[in-house]
Amino acid sequence: MPGFDQPESRARKDPYAGRFLKVTADLVISEEDLEESFVRAPGPGGQHVNKASTAVQLRFRAAGIRRLPAEVQARLTEIAGSRLTSQGDLLITARRHRSQERNRADARARLIALLRRATERKKARRPGRPPKAAVEKRLQAKRRRGERKRERRPPSLET
Repeated sequence: MPGFDQPESRARKDPYAGRFLKVTADLVISEEDLEESFVRAPGPGGQHVNKASTAVQLRFRAAGIRRLPAEVQARLTEIAGSRLTSQGDLLITARRHRSQERNRADARARLIALLRRATERKKARRPGRPPKAAVEKRLQAKRRRGERKRERRPPSLET
């Protein structure tokens, strides 16, 4: 039969199969932790949009991964917001492009960007000192307010 005797090397393979996503030097995510599904994208596109499933839904099982430090997981849940499901999965939908392959790459890039944001530690806020002019202005206002209230008092008999 035609088409069945082609060598395996010619068969179209998943370019991401068995690979890892490098988030930072310390954090690497396995492709096994990702689950993709392809759906029809909304919007204009003529006949093509009604036939092709180009939109990508990337599901990252963030809750069950031991390689993710607890502090990174906590920041990820804080950053992810509505993209986090009740099971702890991070759901990213990519449909900017017309091709499925570009949407796959876009979804992965957005996942990596989100994970990188989660790995960054917030700097502790160091309170600053108010400038001398601001302190003096505040003290002058207090003196004026006190003087105004003193003027409202009835005159004392002691003086």
